[in-house]
Amino acid sequence: MAVQEMSRSTHTAVCACDDCAREGHRRAVAAFLEKRDEFAAGQGVPPAVAHSLGASRQWVSDELTLSARTVAERGREAGNSWLYLFSRRAVLALWIAAGVLLLVQVGTALGTGWSTARTAGLLAALVLAGLLTVAARAQSLRGGLLAPVVGEDNRLSTSKAVPSAWVVLTAFATLLPALRLAASSPGPERDALYQGFALQRALPLLAVVVLTSGVAVLVRRVVCVRITGQRLQKLPADRPRGVDLLTDDDGRGSFPDAQYVLVSTVVLAYAAVSLARFPDRLPQLPWALALLVALSAAVYLAAKYAEGSRPLVLSVVRRREPGDIDAAVRPGDDIEIRGVGFVPPGARTPEMLARLVVRVGPVHVHVPLVPVAGGFENPSDTVLTVPVPAEVEPGRVDVQVVTAAGVESNRCIIDVAE
Repeated sequence: MAVQEMSRSTHTAVCACDDCAREGHRRAVAAFLEKRDEFAAGQGVPPAVAHSLGASRQWVSDELTLSARTVAERGREAGNSWLYLFSRRAVLALWIAAGVLLLVQVGTALGTGWSTARTAGLLAALVLAGLLTVAARAQSLRGGLLAPVVGEDNRLSTSKAVPSAWVVLTAFATLLPALRLAASSPGPERDALYQGFALQRALPLLAVVVLTSGVAVLVRRVVCVRITGQRLQKLPADRPRGVDLLTDDDGRGSFPDAQYVLVSTVVLAYAAVSLARFPDRLPQLPWALALLVALSAAVYLAAKYAEGSRPLVLSVVRRREPGDIDAAVRPGDDIEIRGVGFVPPGARTPEMLARLVVRVGPVHVHVPLVPVAGGFENPSDTVLTVPVPAEVEPGRVDVQVVTAAGVESNRCIIDVAE
């Protein structure tokens, strides 16, 4: 107990270590959930605004928005701290793996003796680990070894992770016979090593590397064009997670991503086994497996072309409370906006929900957060409820939704009566 208390006393209120960042985020989330459930139960509203449904709703929404911003800030701090800690641990794990390889080499050499192939394998692992360590140190704040496979939305990118794995395997497979070639003398052994680099033998492997790398470049281009054209909504995450490789931005399983990762992993494992059995040459992939990777990449690329859409307003109606009479829309009334795509993937956090805006004529109305037990009644992906501001002039008025990603919907015209 004394040691634990001493450890806790070394952390200050402004400490930015990983433990403190995660604890701060956990506390902020707990405070937000407690406040949301309290408001959902009709408690905690000041008497000064409790008499007015609109005023109390707006006050609750503002309080939840401020609390959601605190949660988001603590989440970003925890994410940055996690990336820095991961970059250090990843480098350590890399050198531990090199040490394990050394032990395996020594263990297998006890019966057969040490060979040039074992020396070349160990040196190739050390050279590759050294290069990756230098690259990781240069990007320690971006996740170290994760930096090349993290997308602009701060998620692990499937399109980048797959070719990165192929490049690492190909680099190791090239270093291994190259080092043996440097230590070999003229003769049959050197000729056999040269044959291991023959184009016809390595062509399927090179085709897979070029194909997956090309898909990564093309996907980046497709995503950028669709975002700038407002046909795709992208929002950043707090930090990259391993499940990003298999899911969409909303955390739901994605078939195109999962099948691309699965097929690439299986074929990559085949190449690794081939390299382990024949370390004096590049892995020889059958053309059937290369074609399988190509088909999987085509499915993944087609899905990237098809995903995403703009928010669409289908209709706007006056919201009628039970017991109220049917009437025209007037300033102060609530309107219900029905459509699709108001909450894009990755925007279901309270902070992102609070960014939703409805433009009613010249007035920008922030969509109020209406809490219920376990979540929010408003806003949703298909329905938004906002009040018509008093500043809106009677007549024909345009209604337009602006999502958290900054994408604007189509305009829908309503008649506002006096």
